[in-house]
Amino acid sequence: MSWRKITFIIVALIILLGGAAGLSWMFGRMKPEPPRRDGDGAKRFVKTEAVVYTDIVSPLEREGRVVASHDVLLVAEAAGKIEMGEMPIKKGTSFRKGQVLASIYKDEAELALKARKSNFLNLLSNILPDLKIDYPEEYETYYNYFSSVSFEGALPELPEPKGDKLKVFLASRSILSEYYGLLQDEKNLQRRLLVAPFDGTFSQVNFEVGAYVSAGSQIARMIGTDVLEVEVPVENHNSKWIKIGDQVKVYGRNSTDTLSGSVIRKANFVDATTQSRSVFVGVHQFAAGDLLAGEYKVVEFPGQRISRAMEIPRSAVFNSNVVFTVADGVLKKATIEILKMSESSLIFNGLPEGARIVVEPLINVKENLPVEFLAGKGTQKSGNPE
Repeated sequence: MSWRKITFIIVALIILLGGAAGLSWMFGRMKPEPPRRDGDGAKRFVKTEAVVYTDIVSPLEREGRVVASHDVLLVAEAAGKIEMGEMPIKKGTSFRKGQVLASIYKDEAELALKARKSNFLNLLSNILPDLKIDYPEEYETYYNYFSSVSFEGALPELPEPKGDKLKVFLASRSILSEYYGLLQDEKNLQRRLLVAPFDGTFSQVNFEVGAYVSAGSQIARMIGTDVLEVEVPVENHNSKWIKIGDQVKVYGRNSTDTLSGSVIRKANFVDATTQSRSVFVGVHQFAAGDLLAGEYKVVEFPGQRISRAMEIPRSAVFNSNVVFTVADGVLKKATIEILKMSESSLIFNGLPEGARIVVEPLINVKENLPVEFLAGKGTQKSGNPE
């Protein structure tokens, strides 16, 4: 190929590329410019309120579980067969204080006690002649005591010996040792009789009538029904507003019936998993069925007066205690001091009065963003923070 052809090709390529570039520039100039938008200068509206501090009394509502004030195990203190009491030992059976729940087979123990009483009476009868001669002033006392001892009733109290000489005499004839041995046997017999210590019901039964139990066996679990409490877990930071003796209201989620009660105690520890303290509420008066152990109730605590504070929605706070304020037409971050929190709102102070605080959650915003605020409850628009 000659140099003339090469030169021609190069010149042609240059002309084509230059022409394409020129046409592209010309067409670009002919395209209409898009409307310009105000970028960083665009403002958004935010809902704000002026900081005004007042005295606030904020009640606190929390849900708690009804628990029995008495929750004990019925334990056999002696071995033997369980015999029927005044009611069957069945789960859900109710009983009254003082009723016999059951007894552990006691016939042998009763016979052994009577045999020992007979031996004790024999010892007393043997010393009566000696007392009449050596201690005539005490004869009548111990003769009357001998006559008062019954095989069926409880052992009467032994007269107190007057003087060491008489005490030595009674001890030498085994009167004192046999007397205290009888008292011990009576206590052991009483342990075979299981008596209800309160009004309640059986919540769990492990052994029924007819079963053989050994000493220490857990026959059943009993809960009291005469005195019930509501255990309410309260966040540790909110528990300080609840005082012992506060009058409260107790009601169910699906019921309009309200019961009155009072705070009777607060736990002096915090649950490690929930970081809450248990507050126990005693219900003053309730009818059968109004409260049942295990059910959940709502408790409304009155709350204490908080001086110089303001309440805002909880959603307006981020990073635990940071809020947005509007100053000179732009957003500013500010730190507040939270005094009390509820599920939907919180009470705070720490900002100067008159400052405008944003009371709605803001997404994808930064500090120094130009804004216009909706004053008060959102009825007035303004671009001036003053």
